[in-house]
Amino acid sequence: MRTPSKVKTLALFASGTGSNVRCIHAHFSPDPDVEIGILVCNRPDAAVVSFARDQNIPVRLMTREDLHDPSRLIADLQAAKVDLVILAGFLWKIPGEMVAVFPDRILNIHPALLPRYGGKGMYGKHVHEAVIAAGETESGITIHLVNDHYDEGAILFQARCPVHPDDTPEQLAERIHQLEHQHYPNIIEHYLSSIS
Repeated sequence: MRTPSKVKTLALFASGTGSNVRCIHAHFSPDPDVEIGILVCNRPDAAVVSFARDQNIPVRLMTREDLHDPSRLIADLQAAKVDLVILAGFLWKIPGEMVAVFPDRILNIHPALLPRYGGKGMYGKHVHEAVIAAGETESGITIHLVNDHYDEGAILFQARCPVHPDDTPEQLAERIHQLEHQHYPNIIEHYLSSIS
């Protein structure tokens, strides 16, 4: 018989529409051993907030003050018994104090093949514009652990897709989103199985 201590709890961090949050939720909803304990968002008007509330997922709005003193945010995550923090389109840098409390327990997905096209300001459309401007023939996604530096944590997984000569940033973004939705939930599941 399954004991409650075996249930693993995810915290999802997102800033926008939450397409990855929706995929992760759909992937884990049938699994009694994994639950989404909290959604953290820095934009109260983001569509992902409405989605979370519709799914009865507790929502924690993150403020600029939390960046300077994340102690209350960390306490909220600990109260939710979070095992793994998942960044799913979250645009703020995670405070170092939080990285220290959750070492090797924060995953991020980046819309390019790190270590190229990462770092401060490299998110969303900015990444795809840079990839196209550089004349790259392929791009992809990188799922990695989070450390104190933008996009420099250990890489867990990469998947690739072509960049066509006539691609717009929007067309490339759509191809990248498909890779994100296809792979991120599975990599989260695999990583969860490796932690105690």
